[in-house]
Amino acid sequence: MEISLFSYLLLFLSLYFLAKHLFQPSKKLPPSPGLSLPIIGHLYLFKKPLHRTFAHLSEKYGPILFIRFGSRPVLLVSSPDAAEECFTKNDIIFANRPRLLAGKHLGYDYTTLVWASYGQNWRNLRRLASLEILSSRRLQMFYHIRGEEVKLLVRNLFRRSKDGEFTTVEMRSIFLELTLNVMMRMIAGKRYYEEDTGGADHGKEFKDIVTETFQVSGATNIADFVPILKWVGSNKIEERLVMLGRKRDKFMQELIEEHRRLRSNSTADQEGGIRTMVDVLLAFQESEPEYFTDEMIRGLVQGEEMVDLREGGGLTLAKARPLLAKCRPRATMVNLLSQL
Repeated sequence: MEISLFSYLLLFLSLYFLAKHLFQPSKKLPPSPGLSLPIIGHLYLFKKPLHRTFAHLSEKYGPILFIRFGSRPVLLVSSPDAAEECFTKNDIIFANRPRLLAGKHLGYDYTTLVWASYGQNWRNLRRLASLEILSSRRLQMFYHIRGEEVKLLVRNLFRRSKDGEFTTVEMRSIFLELTLNVMMRMIAGKRYYEEDTGGADHGKEFKDIVTETFQVSGATNIADFVPILKWVGSNKIEERLVMLGRKRDKFMQELIEEHRRLRSNSTADQEGGIRTMVDVLLAFQESEPEYFTDEMIRGLVQGEEMVDLREGGGLTLAKARPLLAKCRPRATMVNLLSQL
């Protein structure tokens, strides 16, 4: 019985791929690196580190390469001219996002600015972000935040030294603290992560959410590329995505409710007299509650913490901007230290 079932399955797959190649109209595709196997595509060619594998394939087959990650067609572009052709001259064609599990569970079923494909919804969200939330003018208005946080970082480094002696400092966590505080002061008007304050528990929760978001979003989920595996066994990455989505929603909803209470008491929390991102979105919600739902606000705010947004029209949020101080000439740094 088992042999008969296997034979039928093998016959079905053979007929399917034969019909696909014989009756499907041929397309003018870029070169591919060898045979694309059923189900797994070209995944069998990939070895770590991936960037070296891609570089080797590009050297062998050219600057534009067509490969398959399982069932997903992928275009590998490795030259400036080809990249310009794709993302400048034909940007709308390549504007859609892949429908990965991270977008389903963290992007509210692919409806946020980060995960939405090109269309009316994406254009509306992008216009809102570029003109109201992340405009160059608004980012410039928050310039003092970045300066203050860099000064606090340097002061923190001074505190860690004892009697002028050299000491070992783990800079990764310090730069993460800097980035989180800049983000949260722009979003909510408060510092959320500080090791030596009483709010360390709340700050640790935010830090853990951001860290796990990057880890899970960047993790390779084989079910995204081989869909049949969704029905075989458990998917631990998807389970983590579901749990993370709940934690993110709970954290951001508490933040929204806090600002809503402050606004109702006419004591909205503003950063240096400048409305925070949450305050701006809640103001829009008062005028258009049907469109500016709490879910939509959470999606926009969470999008700021996930990626450095760089769209073709110039929507840019450079999170590393506070770190530019470490690249300044020595005279500038000496002047900065003298003010502490």
